[in-house]
Amino acid sequence: MFLAHFVGDVWDVNVIETAMKNFFNNDLSTMIQANITDVWSNEEKQWETCRIRTKTCADKYAEESSKLACKAYEGVQQDPILQEYYFFAALPVVQKRIAQGGVRLAAILNKIFSSNSRLQSS
Repeated sequence: MFLAHFVGDVWDVNVIETAMKNFFNNDLSTMIQANITDVWSNEEKQWETCRIRTKTCADKYAEESSKLACKAYEGVQQDPILQEYYFFAALPVVQKRIAQGGVRLAAILNKIFSSNSRLQSS
C-alpha cells in the first residue's frame, strides 16, 4: 500500500512537471494563471468554504480525492509504465487538487490569523 501510494505521488509530480514543460513553456506562473485565474475562477470561492462544522473539512476533502482518484484510474491497464491515457486523465485532476489545496490552506490560515474569526470546533 505504501509503495503504491509513493509511486503514485512520484508519478503525479511528473504529471505536473510534464504538463508545465509541454503546455506552458516551463513557466509555473503561466500554468497557475491559466488554471486558477481562467479555468477555475468561478469555482475558487466554493473551494474555500466549509459548510460542515468541523475545523478543516478534511473528511470532505479526502472523500473528494478518493472519488477523483478512482475516476482517474478507470480503464488504466496494470502495467509498470503508465501510458498517455493516464497522463491525460490524471492531469486535470492533479492540477485541480493542487489548486484546491492551495486555496483551502490559504482559507484556513486566514481563519487562524484573522482577529475577527476563529476555526469552529467540532
